Amino acid sequence: MAYKLHGHGEEELGRSAAAAHAQQQQPRRKGIGTRVWLVVSESGDSHVEEVGKHAIMRRTGLPGRDLRVLDPMLSYPSTILGRERAIVINLEHIKAIVTATEVLMVNSTNPLVVQFVADLRDRARDTPHQKSEDDPNSMTGTPVVEGPKLLPFEFRALEACLESACRCLESETQTLEQEAYPALDELTSKISTLNLERVRQIKSRLVAISGRVQKVRDELEHLLDDDNDMAEMYLTEKLAEQTPLKEELYDEAQEDDDEGGVEEYKSRHSSEVFTGVKPNVEELEMLLEAYFAQIDGISQKLYHMSEYVNDTEDFINIMLDEKQNQLLQMGVMLSTANMILNAGIVVVGLFGMNIGISLFDGKPIQFWETVCGTIGGCVTLYLIAVGWGKKKTLI
Repeated sequence: MAYKLHGHGEEELGRSAAAAHAQQQQPRRKGIGTRVWLVVSESGDSHVEEVGKHAIMRRTGLPGRDLRVLDPMLSYPSTILGRERAIVINLEHIKAIVTATEVLMVNSTNPLVVQFVADLRDRARDTPHQKSEDDPNSMTGTPVVEGPKLLPFEFRALEACLESACRCLESETQTLEQEAYPALDELTSKISTLNLERVRQIKSRLVAISGRVQKVRDELEHLLDDDNDMAEMYLTEKLAEQTPLKEELYDEAQEDDDEGGVEEYKSRHSSEVFTGVKPNVEELEMLLEAYFAQIDGISQKLYHMSEYVNDTEDFINIMLDEKQNQLLQMGVMLSTANMILNAGIVVVGLFGMNIGISLFDGKPIQFWETVCGTIGGCVTLYLIAVGWGKKKTLI
């Protein structure tokens, strides 16, 4: 009996080992929230990473609600959010997280995204030229004329995002203009079901594009009106301020072993970082104003196109009202003619009665006189009725 139990235990152990081995052979499933990201560094290099949601939150310091803005499955309006360590950008086809050293984008095969990534890499490689040690000007002390100041990496990435979004909206607006104006002109010359359907589709596209442009314009206007939001986007400057602070805290902690003193010093200096003088936002303000003017120009084009559509609709309504008035006028004239004709039919009916009168015993000329008199009377009554209607502006 003991031998049987021992054999049974070995059988169970072998079965569990086989199950564990089969589980190891199965491919590991992706974690919840794992997504493929395209990462572009500040040196212009790009690579693809498979990163989870929590890893992105730790890497960028963003809360989960900001990452939902970048979810392709959700429909969020155009948004630019400045946070402590990153900038969240959701503009048209661009869904990216910009930090001081890299840009993380939701990987996509959209041609517009591919073009944007190429532009972003070119801007990232646009670094200032380092002055070599054997430069003769540096050895002789000759002053060197400095070129224009290069924007920080996060501003160059933001500029690439704004330029790509504006380029996409500008292209769609031009395409719509090329289709809208000829279709509207053709509709004014010939009102047909086909032309009306074309104009209806164009108007639907116009409303959709106008809404998208207005959302981008409102977002830029909101940023320009709030200096605090623009100050939050100086990631490189904040990173440079935090590094010396960490070193100073470490040195102070080595000199002073009192934990309470270290904590007090740390809280005091951290409060200085957040309550100190905000960086000058003129640089970012000029960048945003340039693209605000561009998006405002696109908005004006769409506004003029919308006005042209409304004017065409008013013109079509006027034409239809005129046609309707002509039909009503024709109906009134036909009704009047029908009434006069009925009066002639009454005269004919009276003469058609089977009764004996002296007129039937006369000469044939009397018959024609009666017929001509009846027709002439009807025409005279009709002309009198039409003249009276025109005099009273009824016709």
